[in-house]
Amino acid sequence: MCLHAADIQDRDGGKLPLTASRQRYPFVARVLADGGYAGRLAAWAADKAHITLEIIRRGTSAKGFEVLPRRWVVERTFAWIFKNRRLVRDYEQITAVAETLITVAASATLLRRWQ
Repeated sequence: MCLHAADIQDRDGGKLPLTASRQRYPFVARVLADGGYAGRLAAWAADKAHITLEIIRRGTSAKGFEVLPRRWVVERTFAWIFKNRRLVRDYEQITAVAETLITVAASATLLRRWQ
């Protein structure tokens, strides 16, 4: 997992997690991303990280809510993690602490589902 500050644009901050994930999970070949990651990041990911970045976009004629492919998986995971009271609000000022708490919350969720 890799976090960065909120004042960094998605398309600029996407390089750090893609590089970190390539080192830790070299078998990942395709990443689904939101429209905020569109632009030069897809070319950079293919060239430098050797990952195909697939941008999931809303339909051009869509108005209001639209279910996007595989988007529900991310939203469901966030819902599971945010069941932990500490993560409901952004109290943390150091990203390493927030990253650790998210890892603990995700591990606790996996353990509950495994039993």
